[in-house]
Amino acid sequence: MRVNITLQQLEAFVEVAKTSNFRAAAQALHVSQPALSRTIRIVEDLTGARLFDRDTRHVELTPAGRELLPIALRILENFNSSFSELSQFLEGRSGHLTIAALPSTGVALLPKAIRAFRQCHPQVEFSLIEGPAELVRAAVDEGRADFGISVRPGLQEPMLYRHLIDDPFMLLCRRDDPLAHRASVAWSVFATRPFIASGSTSSIRPITDAAFLQRGLQVVPALEYPSVAAAGALVEAGLGLTALPRLALQLTKNDALATVPLQRPTMARPIGLITRAGRSPSPVGRAFMDLLHTAANQRAET
Repeated sequence: MRVNITLQQLEAFVEVAKTSNFRAAAQALHVSQPALSRTIRIVEDLTGARLFDRDTRHVELTPAGRELLPIALRILENFNSSFSELSQFLEGRSGHLTIAALPSTGVALLPKAIRAFRQCHPQVEFSLIEGPAELVRAAVDEGRADFGISVRPGLQEPMLYRHLIDDPFMLLCRRDDPLAHRASVAWSVFATRPFIASGSTSSIRPITDAAFLQRGLQVVPALEYPSVAAAGALVEAGLGLTALPRLALQLTKNDALATVPLQRPTMARPIGLITRAGRSPSPVGRAFMDLLHTAANQRAET
């Protein structure tokens, strides 16, 4: 049997049961006593049972009323608990975020941001996806990630981009290399020394190619590396030099290596937040992206 009792009617029944007094219950519910009495009669009609024995002086639960009371309390508690959870989600205080990021941005930007966010939002859970720019875009496009941290997507892609930082390029060489002691190095150095290049699908390769084109340099890579960590190992082995964005250097930490700013021209990799056009971010996703953007602005000012 289905009983179409509303939450408001259950609240009225519970209040009368708690106070054993229609006047006090009506005052607590901010309704008139006649209106409350009508509500209780409706509940009794819907359940098909008398819920209160009442006279001018006493109000007591009937056996049916005593049976209904714990059920009504449980329903109201579950409802309030569920809406409390919804309220926390809508306020960005709970939920689950899946973030797709380039390996370098995942290491350099996410750990501190997640720690700071969890201090105020301890109920938020995180999952991370790491990979090249193509994988990051695919994860966002397919809905497997709430947003990505990557390079600026192409104009033809259905992505929105919110800029975070410009990631400048650095020369990576051995610490015992004479270049390690310079204040800066021109890109033309790669025309005279073996150049270790990133793979053709990397977000780094288009920028190094653009730097060579600007300088009119014909640079043939001596080797191509599959990962930033591999690039560091190849440089440490004395097989050549490479150019890496500053954020990526955290993936090559090695006492045997040194970095020097690359100039003439000055090149940087644009890094930002990417989301799927037409897809609304969750409240917690919006809050975390705002935190990343604020942190990036503070970084730029220091």
